[in-house]
Amino acid sequence: MSIENKVAEYSKKAIEVLYGVAVEEKDIQIQATRKEFEGDVTLVVFPFVKLARKSPEQVALEIGAYLKQEIDLVQDFNAVKGFLNLVIDDSYYLNQFSTSIAKGALFGFNISGGLGHVMVEYSSPNTNKPLHLGHLRNNFLGYSVAEILKAQGHKVSRVQVINDRGIHICKSMLAWKKFANGETPESSGLKGDKLVGKYYVAFDQAYKKEIEMLVQKGMDKELAEKEAPILKEAQEMLIKWEQKDKEVYALWEKMNSWVYSGFDVSYKAMGVDFDKLYFESITYLKGRDEVLKGVEKGVFFKKEDGSVWVDLTEDGMDQKLLLRADGTSVYMTQDIGTAILRFEDFPDLEGIVYTVGNEQEYHFKVLFLILEKLGYAWAKNCYHLSYGMVDLPSGKMKSREGTVVDADDLMEEMKQTAAQITEELGKLEGLEENEKEQLFHSIGMASLKYFLLKVEPRKGMMFNPEESIDFTGNTGPFIQYTHARIRSILSKYGREVVTINTNQSILLPEKQIIQQLLIYPAMIAQGAKEHNPAVIANYVYDLVKLFNHFYQSTPILKVDDEKVLEFRIALSQMVANVIKSGMGLLGIDVPERM
Repeated sequence: MSIENKVAEYSKKAIEVLYGVAVEEKDIQIQATRKEFEGDVTLVVFPFVKLARKSPEQVALEIGAYLKQEIDLVQDFNAVKGFLNLVIDDSYYLNQFSTSIAKGALFGFNISGGLGHVMVEYSSPNTNKPLHLGHLRNNFLGYSVAEILKAQGHKVSRVQVINDRGIHICKSMLAWKKFANGETPESSGLKGDKLVGKYYVAFDQAYKKEIEMLVQKGMDKELAEKEAPILKEAQEMLIKWEQKDKEVYALWEKMNSWVYSGFDVSYKAMGVDFDKLYFESITYLKGRDEVLKGVEKGVFFKKEDGSVWVDLTEDGMDQKLLLRADGTSVYMTQDIGTAILRFEDFPDLEGIVYTVGNEQEYHFKVLFLILEKLGYAWAKNCYHLSYGMVDLPSGKMKSREGTVVDADDLMEEMKQTAAQITEELGKLEGLEENEKEQLFHSIGMASLKYFLLKVEPRKGMMFNPEESIDFTGNTGPFIQYTHARIRSILSKYGREVVTINTNQSILLPEKQIIQQLLIYPAMIAQGAKEHNPAVIANYVYDLVKLFNHFYQSTPILKVDDEKVLEFRIALSQMVANVIKSGMGLLGIDVPERM
């Protein structure tokens, strides 16, 4: 039994004995003692003050005296207002640590399995443009949440839905047809996704010129935006695509194939992958059929122009379009079809996590409610992992204006910066060129991933490349460097420690490290529950800070007492293992040397 559970159990007994009343387990609040006070475990006594009819401090002192008498491991206690701080004997932490070493476990944490099947959707790009900085946050979040859920014991499937149809796709296609003169990735030397994105920007430029010309001729700007010839052509192309027009469909297949090849290169560099791909061009048909069934059931209704809607006003929302008057689908149609198809593909699936920006929060509230109205009980297990946008010092990104930070360019830039900094540190002796390249990529990606994941998903953030790759502070490279430092120590020692002597005293920094290691399983559970990789990122950083304080203040290898030496080596081993495990949950590699 953990010390927290034991304190909770005896605290409940103390209240019954001291004050003659029974309390529920939910009223017992145990937390780690704040760093500015003496103690290891703290009991919050405020909930019991009215029952005892005494001051918070008096209640804390009385319960503390009871716990010290009944629990051998409670060495001492102090009361700070309504908080009872308990000092736990070092032997408890040494025994916990010794048991973990013997089992080879990260303080009892092992992937046990047995939890439900969860699907995590992320990336889900459009095939009219390359991936950008916002996609990096999306991919890193989705991949990490999938890893954390898997570590907690869930069966996990990683998927993406590729938005390969719609007016935005037709805009790139039409611009290529008009302006490209047959340009291809091979002839241009551009990645396929970048070539297609180039013509998405070209469409927008031509569209704006046409609007300007119409306005100059006296047309209202709002009307001009609807009547611009190139936009009407794109709309006609979309209708032809849905009708499977041979020429339009062939162009669509060709340009999409270029984009998929480009995406594959980007995903490999990011270190993310997928178990299954869904394509909007297929799932929208499923959605359209489901919408028409919903009309028959009376869940949806048709307007006089033939468009199909759902009325959600009684649920505090509005009326939502599901099929246009011309029969073409909207995003909601596709998402309805995709969700249903996924539960048909995976009969044991229990829920879906959608990693999508916070501008789509209303969309997902509507989607989940529609699925419930269609009778799908699993709709309540669908979760929108909403995240804030990534801004730059220069402002927000706009892909159609070509003002985005390209994902490939940014990853390469971070790699080059990592190479420059690492070369300056001068610790690359003995590494082959391919090993250096791998190291530079690892450090660059750690900078990016950690910076984007250490912030809670719901918060917007400003991306600062220079700050992200600093080798000091709360950064990926700093954590990687600490891991490499520990591996160097272990390499010098030369062998693994599998047992320690528990009959010894430990220093405060050593005790603090063990306490931090002990909460690792709880951090994984919290990260899984909240779908929040920042929990893991900041936990690992706190562990690294504790170890670095220990390293700077305490000799590890240069000690005469063999049992102290073995303990400190074992402690270093476990810290390195947890760093590697925690960073792995973020999708980050930790090199053996830097």
